[in-house]
Amino acid sequence: MADTNDGAQAPQPPKMNVLAQFVRDMSFENILSQKGVAGEVQPDVQVQVNLDAKKRTPDHQYEVMMKLKVESKSKSGEDVLFLLELDYVGVFHVEHVPEDQMHPFLLIECPRMLFPFVRRIVSDVTRDGGFPPLNLETIDFLALYRAELQRRAAEQQTAGTA
Repeated sequence: MADTNDGAQAPQPPKMNVLAQFVRDMSFENILSQKGVAGEVQPDVQVQVNLDAKKRTPDHQYEVMMKLKVESKSKSGEDVLFLLELDYVGVFHVEHVPEDQMHPFLLIECPRMLFPFVRRIVSDVTRDGGFPPLNLETIDFLALYRAELQRRAAEQQTAGTA
């Protein structure tokens, strides 16, 4: 078999390993039991997700943080039932991703890897806090990323015309 290496290397597929994942900060407040709301309560749950990524000192290592805020209010009024805030972090080793694609990779693919663990924590904490387990719906991180890009573009346009 002849060696046909002419100096050009075929691009290698992206490589990602999860090195660590952990809860950086978490808070759960069962406001319903503190206030003593009586009767049947229909919850209205609002979920906010913020993502952040940064390079770490070792080569090819990145830290991706998912900040989740879950607020449950009564549908019949504005009574807050519970509030859950969670900062969940994954440390990733990422190679063979072009520099111009690294930002979307870190804020789309890495959170996809973390999400099942975040979902489980939210379910366990709400159940242990005295409520039915909250099973978060799957988050479309691509849509979230695109929405953030559009928000930033609109913000820059507004700042440029002011």
